[in-house]
Amino acid sequence: MSVPDGGPELEFCVEQAGAGLEKVVADSLRGMPADKATLTAWPLVCGSTVAERTRALDFAGGVLRVEVADAGWRRELQGLAPRYLATINRYTIESVQRIEFVIASPSK
Repeated sequence: MSVPDGGPELEFCVEQAGAGLEKVVADSLRGMPADKATLTAWPLVCGSTVAERTRALDFAGGVLRVEVADAGWRRELQGLAPRYLATINRYTIESVQRIEFVIASPSK
């Protein structure tokens, strides 16, 4: 297929590649223990900018605990939590019911 101008054919190819990659990632995560899969999925779900500033701590009882730097980050991410929940539950076998954002302890 020739796509000299990057038209609809290229968009279709990129969408197909993205869907294929998402399936590979989802299949890999579903093959892991639930807690490990959920922690591993967090950076994929939230994106690199948020992942650099947060850390998934643990997953138990349907609750994913994520460490954030301060109250401002917690407030911002709480607003995005419904989107994160919908996305992470596409990748994991055990359902994440809630994301709890906890403020990091000050360094000693």
